Amino acid sequence: MLTSCTKEAPPGFKNSERFLANVTTLSADAFGGRAPMSEGEHLTLDFLETAFREAGLEPLFGDAYRQPVQLVSMEANAETIRMSFERSGGLWEPLYAQDFVAWTQRVEPTVEITESEIVFVGYGVVAPEYDWNDYAGVDMTGKTALILINDPGFALQDPAVFKGNAMTYYGRWRYKFEEAARQGAAAAIIIHDTEPAAYGWNTVRNSWTGPQFYLPSAPGGSRPVVMESWLHKDAAGVLLNEAGFELEALQQRALSPAFAPIALGTRFSAHLDSDIVTGTSHNIGGMVRGSEAPDEAVIYTAHWDHIGTGQSEDPSEDVIYNGAVDNATGIAALIELAHAFTTMAEPPRRSVAFLAVTAEESGLLGSAWYAEHPAFPMKQTVAGINIDAMSVYGPTRDVVVVGYGSSELEDILRRAADSQGRTVEPEPHPERGGYYRSDHFNFAKRGVPMLYAESGTDHRELGSEYMEAKAQEYVELRYHQPADEVGDDWDLRGAMEDIELYYRIGFEIADGDSWPRWYDGHEFKAIREATMREDRTGSG
Repeated sequence: MLTSCTKEAPPGFKNSERFLANVTTLSADAFGGRAPMSEGEHLTLDFLETAFREAGLEPLFGDAYRQPVQLVSMEANAETIRMSFERSGGLWEPLYAQDFVAWTQRVEPTVEITESEIVFVGYGVVAPEYDWNDYAGVDMTGKTALILINDPGFALQDPAVFKGNAMTYYGRWRYKFEEAARQGAAAAIIIHDTEPAAYGWNTVRNSWTGPQFYLPSAPGGSRPVVMESWLHKDAAGVLLNEAGFELEALQQRALSPAFAPIALGTRFSAHLDSDIVTGTSHNIGGMVRGSEAPDEAVIYTAHWDHIGTGQSEDPSEDVIYNGAVDNATGIAALIELAHAFTTMAEPPRRSVAFLAVTAEESGLLGSAWYAEHPAFPMKQTVAGINIDAMSVYGPTRDVVVVGYGSSELEDILRRAADSQGRTVEPEPHPERGGYYRSDHFNFAKRGVPMLYAESGTDHRELGSEYMEAKAQEYVELRYHQPADEVGDDWDLRGAMEDIELYYRIGFEIADGDSWPRWYDGHEFKAIREATMREDRTGSG
């Protein structure tokens, strides 16, 4: 049973002027969009190490604030990349960036696919717990999988199918590419559709062109497909019509658990040259050492990276992806929380860690690296709070939880929110799969209860319609686009309230001796319990 610890934040906490100044610096053009392994990384790390030192944090990694993360950068050559689809009627070649984007995770300067048979595999899901197998009865060796985004539950809006409107991990693009590789496919192409993907084609184009980062493959690890790709929905319609099919009809067929893969009678060829750079990026972190149980830790996480700088033939076009909201705001919140814990009269019972990770935008790579090389073992990491893209639209009557219904951290959140006169609500758009799209996921799947909570949807003064309009505007115009910059109209009152919530939750856990648990039935509960049993018995 968790008990409530009340603790007022120390003087000087939640300094909105310092918060805004830090966001402004991190998202300045001079930082170039904070891409890993760039000059922007060097500037970011220097800035953060200075900020952590000045806040009074000890280094998180022995005597170092920085944790090296080995990365491979691969950038497709836009001049030589090509993709073609051939059937008896002729050859069709879509246009790079306009109709498709493609890349490879294979560390090879050139990859090619020649006349690979295309098979439509529905949602590309193999989920025994849902009695679902979109690859049933087909040998995908050397073939190309054409795949729908999201999962059948979203399309049907039926809570009895997968999780209904809420996206499961099976709906994520990363899972679909990994499953295609497990099936032996040569290539995997996901059909982009804005509503089930939860972002438009601009986001796809901006995110998957330019350098792509990966962790080095572990020896004996699974080998990725030769080529991964997104295909614009309109281009997919052209492809399917040429093959004698209609996209809407195939989507309907894919909604049945009895769906069987469909060979399209079309062959796929592609050529991709990549510029390869291997190098080192960094996570960076500091800590407050616990007074009684310093080997147990509560961790706050946020990613420091963004997309970097793009290219354009028009010299007047803005090509710097500044990432002000995503996620300079989260990093600025880490700094505010660090000041809160370091200026307390006495440190809490447990240690508190503050971790800024790299390469989140490339697939949660920095947090994945940390989870494999942690400063505190996962079994000694009591719980954590992830901060990714804070609200800049003012105070809300509610707080939303991404991945609502996960753990007892939500009970602590409710107590903290109640002190502010706020309610705790499920995320308004679970179909967007936010639970699988930020760094907490790499801790959660190793058993550590993690909270990912954000400002709510009901503005205290302007109501819910205002907040919904602002959220939609951000997704359409700013998310992963150069327009994600500091605005003159920002209202940071809500962000300051959220930081106070994060402080109260973290302090309650850090100054207590309870271990928050996953709720019964949660997919990560058994992992945590097994880890704790191993700790008690000394095995494992």
